[in-house]
Amino acid sequence: MKRLVVLSGAGISAESGIATFRDSNGLWEGHDVMAVASPEGWHKNMALVLDFYNKRRQACLSAQPNLAHIQLANLEKEYNVTVITQNVDDLHERAGSSKVIHLHGELFKSQSTQDPRLVYQMDHWELNIGDNCEKGSQLRPFIVWFGEQVPMMDAAMEATENADIFAVIGTSLLVYPAAGLVNYAGRDIPKFLIDIQVPVVPRVKNLIKIQAQASSGIGEMIRQLQSSKI
Repeated sequence: MKRLVVLSGAGISAESGIATFRDSNGLWEGHDVMAVASPEGWHKNMALVLDFYNKRRQACLSAQPNLAHIQLANLEKEYNVTVITQNVDDLHERAGSSKVIHLHGELFKSQSTQDPRLVYQMDHWELNIGDNCEKGSQLRPFIVWFGEQVPMMDAAMEATENADIFAVIGTSLLVYPAAGLVNYAGRDIPKFLIDIQVPVVPRVKNLIKIQAQASSGIGEMIRQLQSSKI
């Protein structure tokens, strides 16, 4: 099977009603992004950050995978598919995708503030002050915040370098280091860019631009793959 690697962003979950990361006014769900997505914000107002992600989990629980998620999962019948996602929701997994690399963390996991190697699957949507890890320190959301390292970046780069087909879906390619992944894809392989506003990617060969929302854009990508027998 050929290896299809997909980089997905907020646009793919927007069709499920999940709010995109940042509105045009620079706010995320009415909050300054740095207040809820940075170590500084966490230390300044832990209760605000915990409440913010509790609400994100509630919203995620009421959302369902959309056609875009399902189409990518179904492509595993014909391709060896790896999804690299900037999203922290679990909609790719719930749609049936079996190989998902979460660059920016996972909403339904928590992490020790004392030992970042201690990561826990959450079986509920609330994380509160006083919820501690086994070493007695406060648990925090398992989210990669601004200013923090992206631990899954090496795995993402390796998958991209080995891809036979690469697709960027529902992302503006403005957030680094994720945005740089397209430069790790093989020079001569087909690269699909699917978004309502297709991002500008200079000096990259074999770009196939599809200006559309994620679900219809993936449908068009599938038609092109089938017609060209890639």
